[in-house]
Amino acid sequence: MTTNEAGPAAPAPHRPRHELADVFRLYGDAYRHTHALPIGPRRVMHAIEACRTAQLGGHLERCTTCAFERPAYNSCRNRHCPKCQSLAKARWLEARQAELLPVDYFHVVFTVPHDLNALMRTNPACLYQILFDAVADTLLTFGADRRQGLGGQLGFLAILHTWDQQLRYHVHLHCVVAGGALDVDGDRWVSARSTFLFPVRALSRAFCHRFLTRLEAARPHLVFPESLAASQGPAAFRAWIAALRRQAWVVYAKPPFGGATTVLDYLARYTHRVAISNHRLTAVADGHVSFTARDRQHGGVLRELTLPAESFIDRFLFHVLPPHFVRIRHVGFLANRTKTARLAQCRRLLRAAPPLPVSTRTAAEQMRALTGVDPAACPHCHTGTMVLIQRWPRGSWPPGDRAAPPVENSS
Repeated sequence: MTTNEAGPAAPAPHRPRHELADVFRLYGDAYRHTHALPIGPRRVMHAIEACRTAQLGGHLERCTTCAFERPAYNSCRNRHCPKCQSLAKARWLEARQAELLPVDYFHVVFTVPHDLNALMRTNPACLYQILFDAVADTLLTFGADRRQGLGGQLGFLAILHTWDQQLRYHVHLHCVVAGGALDVDGDRWVSARSTFLFPVRALSRAFCHRFLTRLEAARPHLVFPESLAASQGPAAFRAWIAALRRQAWVVYAKPPFGGATTVLDYLARYTHRVAISNHRLTAVADGHVSFTARDRQHGGVLRELTLPAESFIDRFLFHVLPPHFVRIRHVGFLANRTKTARLAQCRRLLRAAPPLPVSTRTAAEQMRALTGVDPAACPHCHTGTMVLIQRWPRGSWPPGDRAAPPVENSS
């Protein structure tokens, strides 16, 4: 579908606030009537529409000083909702602080060729799992190979992203890799080179081989879209795989991070990101949605794109993950089963200080740390404290507002 593009655009300083929920509330019903949606995307749309409205229930708060009252509505906590990620991200990052080692970290990105897009969208759970397995096998094999300079077990995080700035389908895995390995006997730390981790061309060839080998083995379990040539039978599938093997599979390695603080800053940008955040939406009206996106082909300039609402929802739903699919994985010496013991051994070998204890702050304390605003402070008199005086369950109305439609909490 066509996309209207304006020139380099900076959002107006006082433009109206638009949210993804507005798109679904205005155009979601029409979209659902014309598209046969699986239950997963339907639930995501409903959760985002209802987030922080009376539909999900909430509670009533009253100021201890001036008796000002306000309703506070519950969040949907859906991992695809742009309003529900800040607190989850903060808690996750605090837990990761205890796992960081005093070494450089490397950022490696594994990208899947676009020729696989149709098959991946039809079989997301299977092919996303193949992607994680192929990347983990590739990195762990290189880490264990003494010829690559390490000869031990790596530890890394792998984070799945399926989008680009324009919400197009672009499947890739971000890996944050500790700059070293724990040797086979567990009694020595082997540091990586200071300039690069592994040769990217060799990584690319190994990744391609491991991914396509697993894909061939999974063929009996795959659902093929009719538009894909590989759907015409085993011979066509083998020819398609051979063509994929001849392509250049992109593995991109960034320069190493400078240490633990830099790693956390990076993780804060990537781990709990959703396909599009609310601040990028510039207009939702007249059956169209406008949003900003960086044009990577022209130096990353910021442009405004406008899509029909149907096309925008199409693109967003491309990125709804299969139910219960884990998009952030811990691999190697960071694997959950052995992480505690192996990290302790790494710290002993590196003569590193013990990690800081994981924070036990409440949700309100974490929101205060994130925003600098005390959520319990009275917004009316600015001296009192808002305290809970009444709860109401999901699907009911706030007291005194029974005839009103769901109104989103502005806080």
